[in-house]
Amino acid sequence: MCCAERRTSGPLVGLLLLLAGCGNLGDDLFPSGTDQRPPVVPGVTGPAVGQVAPDFALPDVAGGTVSLYATLGSARGAVLYFTMWCPICDSHMSDMQTQAMPAYPDIPFFALDYVSGSVEAARSAQSATGWSDTRFTVLADVGASVEGFYQAGMAVVVVDRDRVVRMNGEYTRAKLESVLEALP
Repeated sequence: MCCAERRTSGPLVGLLLLLAGCGNLGDDLFPSGTDQRPPVVPGVTGPAVGQVAPDFALPDVAGGTVSLYATLGSARGAVLYFTMWCPICDSHMSDMQTQAMPAYPDIPFFALDYVSGSVEAARSAQSATGWSDTRFTVLADVGASVEGFYQAGMAVVVVDRDRVVRMNGEYTRAKLESVLEALP
C-alpha cells in the first residue's frame, strides 16, 4: 500500500468504525420506508401535525410580547416561520409576504429569529437584512426554545385556532396555502 492509499484509507476506516459503533445509525442514513417512528397521539402536546401546540410568550422587536394562545383567540390560525436571516429565509419570507399574506389577511405571520440571541440583536439582524418594513411580526426566540421544541430551523409551523399543529416542515407555497385554506 502506498503512502497516498494509507492517508485516505485511515480516515475512511475510522469513519466506518465510528458508524458501526452507533447502533442503528446506518438505518438512519439509509431509510428503508419501514422505519418505525412513534405514533402521533392527537390531543397530546407535541410538535407533530395533529398534536397540540404549547403556548409561548416571546418578545417582539418592537418592545412588546406575543403569546401564541392570545393570538389564536382572535385568528383562524398562526404561521410561524423560523428565520436565520439567510438568503433562503429571505426568499421564503419574500414569497410569503407577497403571496400568502395578501391571500390570508386574517392569519398572522410571525418570523421567529432563533439565532440572534437577544431582542436587540434580532432587531439589528432584521434591519441589516432589509426586513424593517415587514408585515411579519418579528419575535426573538432567545435561547431557541420554541425552535428547539418544533425542531423547525428555516421551517414553517402552522397552528390552528384550536391550538392544533397543522404543518411543521419545509416551506413551499403550495403546501402552506393548502394548509391555510383548510383551516377551520
